[in-house]
Formats: sequence, C-alpha cells, structure tokens
Amino acid sequence: MSHTLHRCGVPEELKKDFVVFSMSAKTVNAPGSGEKMKRFFEILSRFPSTNFGDVKTGSRYNADWQTIHDRFRDQSVAHYVFTDRGTVAQALRELKQADLGLSVIVSGLFGEIEAICREVGLPVHTVQYSGGVLGRTERLPPGPVLAITTMCGHGLVSARLVEKLARQVKRGKKEASAAAAELARPCMCGVFNVERAERLLREIAERQEG
Repeated sequence: MSHTLHRCGVPEELKKDFVVFSMSAKTVNAPGSGEKMKRFFEILSRFPSTNFGDVKTGSRYNADWQTIHDRFRDQSVAHYVFTDRGTVAQALRELKQADLGLSVIVSGLFGEIEAICREVGLPVHTVQYSGGVLGRTERLPPGPVLAITTMCGHGLVSARLVEKLARQVKRGKKEASAAAAELARPCMCGVFNVERAERLLREIAERQEG
C-alpha cells in the first residue's frame, strides 16, 4: 500500500504522524476477513486517535464509528491515525496478541517504526520507501501547505482550500481546529492527521500577509 507513503514535512512533525491499517490479500485470505477487520477496528478504538476510517464508508469526519465498523467487508481497508509513538507500540502489542491473520501496515518515519517493532517483538516483513517528487517541483505548493495536502494519499485535499482556510484562521473567522476538520472531510480513507493539520494551519496563517 502506497497511499500513506508520500507525506511531506520536517522530521519533528512527522514523528507525530502514524497510520496503522489492515487489509486482506484478495487471492490469499480475503474470504471471511470482513469480521477480522471489524475486530481490528475494535482493538484500535481503545487508543486515542486523531482519525479513522474505510474508503468505502468514510472517516470519523463524515461518518460515525459504528457505521464504519458495521460496513466492513472482505475487501475493506481499515485505517487509524495516531500522533504518539507510545500509543502505536501499545496498539501493535494488542494486535500481535490478537493474531488476526491480516496484514498490518504502519506508516511513518522508518527509524521510528523500526524501533517500535523491535520494542514490541515484531519482525519487519516488508519496507516501502517514498522516492520523493520528481519533475517540475517548483509548481508544488509551499512546504507547510504540501505537508497538509499529502496527508490525503489520493490527492483530495486542495492546496487552495488549505490557503483559504489558513487566511480565515489568521483573520479570526475560523478556529484552526474547525478548519482542520473541514480539510479532513474529503479524505474518505481516514488517513488525514487532523491534529497535525491544525498545527500546520496555524503556521501557514502566521506566514500569510494581511
């Protein structure tokens, strides 16, 4: 899975951005995996998170937890977003003990993920790296804006909307938390880190003129 690989930003910010998700393999263990996915979702609900979801139903910002849970099917993909490495470690311990028979993917800074896996006694099976962005990179939005838009791996968060909401935050027309929640709604997977977006919106607002 690569839709959470390309999150941009500085290491200190990315240390507070972890996506834990699970999926079945269509030709291997998909039959009956919907019920296991529900169990995965239940286990991770015990831990403080900033977002969760499944692309076929939505995220916590456009659907409720129970609806997402009840609609899991064999081809679903369950996501949770955490902001604390200790929480991720606890969640992985619980998942290890549950032994659901599903692939579990953790997205974040590789050094952090590797250390967490060692800590909880899990071998790292496969590693995917983002190769960065090639081509006319001068056409990309500025750093903090790009850090927000790349938190939606399917590109559904608009850079212009980020800038508009940051202006509203700067002018006192909208709270940063409400602006971050608005940005989260188009990201149906639920992998958008709302707490991180709130911090970045304040940073963008401080840099804007007028």
